[in-house]
Formats: sequence, C-alpha cells, structure tokens
Amino acid sequence: MSRPGGVGTLAVPLLLAALLGLAAALWTWTRPGDPALYPGPADKPGVEIHILDNGFHTDLVLPRAALLSRPGPLAEAVRTLPPGDWVLVGWGDARFYVDRSPVQSRIRDGLRAVFGRDNPSVVMLDPELTDPRRRFAPAGRRSLRLSAAGFAALDTRIEAALALSGGRARLAVARPGDDARFFAGRESFWIGHLCNHWTAAVLNAAGLPVRPARSLTSAEVMATASRAAKLDRTARQD
Repeated sequence: MSRPGGVGTLAVPLLLAALLGLAAALWTWTRPGDPALYPGPADKPGVEIHILDNGFHTDLVLPRAALLSRPGPLAEAVRTLPPGDWVLVGWGDARFYVDRSPVQSRIRDGLRAVFGRDNPSVVMLDPELTDPRRRFAPAGRRSLRLSAAGFAALDTRIEAALALSGGRARLAVARPGDDARFFAGRESFWIGHLCNHWTAAVLNAAGLPVRPARSLTSAEVMATASRAAKLDRTARQD
C-alpha cells in the first residue's frame, strides 16, 4: 500500500502531465516537406494550383490539362467529366459529403461520420469553367506554384485515394443536375482522418511541410498554403 505523499499519490498527476505533454507535442509536430519538390526551381514555370476554404472544408482546384498529362486511373476519371479547364478535387465521407440537404437535418449523420470508424469515403471531381482567381474570392482561396515533380507527387497521392475496379476508378455517385462526380475511395473517414487532414496529406505529398494534428481545421490548411506561398516568394527573390 502506498503511503500518503508516496509514489501512489504522485502517479496520477505525473500521468496527466505526460499525457498533456504528448498532446502538446502532437499538436505542434510538423511533418517535414521535401525541398526537392517544393518550392522547386525558380526558373521553371511549374503548375499553378489553388486551395479553397468554405469555412470548415477544403478543396483543391487543379488544372485539367495537368491531370490529363499523366496516364492512370485519375486521368481516366477526369476524362469522363463535363467540360472545364479546372477540376475541383475533394475528399469526404461517402454519405455526408455527397448529400446536399440542409446541414441542420443531417446532424445525426454528421456525428456518425465524425465519430464512427471505417466510414467509406469518396473522391470528388468537379469541372470548373472559370479561372479560380476570378471565380473564388481571395479570402477563401490560396494559390501555389508547384514544381512539375511536386504536382506529379500530388497527382499520385490523389490517385492512391481511389478505390479501383479492374484498374479503373469506380463511380459512386453522379448527382442529377450537377457536374460533380464522386468516385469510391480507399481511405476511411473518421475524426482522425477528416477532409482537411486529407487535403494536408495531399499537399505534404507535393513537398509542403504540414502540421497533421492541427490540420483538423480548414484554417490550418490555409495557413499551410500561406506559409508555402511565402517560402516560394522568398526562393524566387534569392
């Protein structure tokens, strides 16, 4: 039996302190980028991409021509889309993400998507006719110039999220009156791997440093893009 003031008395506060320290370390931990991919050579044109934030969810906007230039299931899926020089790319829960009914009526399903485990996912591909710089306000958009190698790595990471059938992406949902197409995903959606975590992982594949735990929020993903854009500007000035 532990005596008052002995080891047993100290065990609980020490354990709490250790857990708090671990949580703080995870919250501040940065997964490093790859300088060979980002920002890339300043004398090369690179590939322009955009990141969108609607307040809680992030999407990527990628040039269609660049997606089509690399053969594979992702390019084949893009070819099935209606016209548009740009493609919005997003990821989310296979049910909640696709549903367009008012959010207030889907609170229960939202809780299921966040706190459940092994929820099926989808990858959204949505063609966009208008240049993102004109279509989306700067407050909810960040623009980046990826190196050719960085874009190739980003493309590969998105393609890896697709569930393939016979080597092709499998269409899960095509909503009536909507150009967006949702393809079955391989990854599970849950609180430890939400839409913003996914966007951050894709950007990390392109060479950007990210803070995985903080990427729970769309604001952190946008901050990641802002820091990367500043790094690119600095590299161009040197």
